[in-house]
Amino acid sequence: MSAAKLNLVISAKRMLTPQICEFEFRDPSGAQLPGFEPGAHLNVATPGGSVRSYSISSDNADTSRYVIAVKCEEDGRGGSRSMVRETSVGDTLEVSEPSNAFPLVDAPKYLLVAGGIGITPILSMMRKLVREGHPKFRLVYCTRSAELTAYRDELSAPPFKGKVTIHHDGGDPDAAYDFWPDLETPDTTHVYCCGPSPLMDEIRNLTGHWSSSQIHFEDFAGVSALGADAKPFVVERASTGEVFDIPSDKSILEVVRERGYAVPSSCESGTCGSCRTKLVSGAVEHRDLVLGQKERRDAIMICVSRAAGDEKLVLDF
Repeated sequence: MSAAKLNLVISAKRMLTPQICEFEFRDPSGAQLPGFEPGAHLNVATPGGSVRSYSISSDNADTSRYVIAVKCEEDGRGGSRSMVRETSVGDTLEVSEPSNAFPLVDAPKYLLVAGGIGITPILSMMRKLVREGHPKFRLVYCTRSAELTAYRDELSAPPFKGKVTIHHDGGDPDAAYDFWPDLETPDTTHVYCCGPSPLMDEIRNLTGHWSSSQIHFEDFAGVSALGADAKPFVVERASTGEVFDIPSDKSILEVVRERGYAVPSSCESGTCGSCRTKLVSGAVEHRDLVLGQKERRDAIMICVSRAAGDEKLVLDF
């Protein structure tokens, strides 16, 4: 089953930077909201009609509200623009219960790495670590300039002061922060990284000699069902036995639509959960950023995931 839906009111809204807008959601009756752990995200039905995933930045000890931040992407698919430009305090939006594909595990030490809007899940983690008195964590927050740094004042003041390095590169790759001194020698630190692809690629490259269990990433840029490694396979509809040939250059969702089936979908990048479909049998190459390990036993996101090898998938849609 998909995560339960909540109708929540926008109780506060403010611009953090010229591009990033913060939203606070509350239950219209004042009831407490379902709990969450740092790293969790919400799927929000935007005014433009699309569903988008946004990380929660607030403290998980406070279940009276969810706080998210949305970067208005002028060249995006419209979801973020409609959130920033077409909503007002008092509006009600459909929001999923929190899901978490980026959980904060217990560790002796943490290095938190954020770039741009990637500060949102990291900030929730920091709030918990401070509240619980964890002594060994630090944040490196990379942005283009001071003006474009969300939560700059909060991160520069107690209780975060002294635990945060904010680095501005001015958009010059040669002025990027040097992470090698932090990552040269593996130890017991767990590294959490959320930000644009170049930043995450750099952290991946610099931690190749670390245990993979200590390196954690969150990426809502989405993924693709295609690529050089995509191979053709077959899908069978469980209820009718109808067979669908999925070529290497199309997703299951595309082929099913072409055959006249109106399957729910929104992001088409493996991030929102709208196209979740029951998996009856077959081995799946899961590419989504939504399903947990247990959920992947009997569900598939047909916008991006494919069969493992030439395996036939039997699906219920």
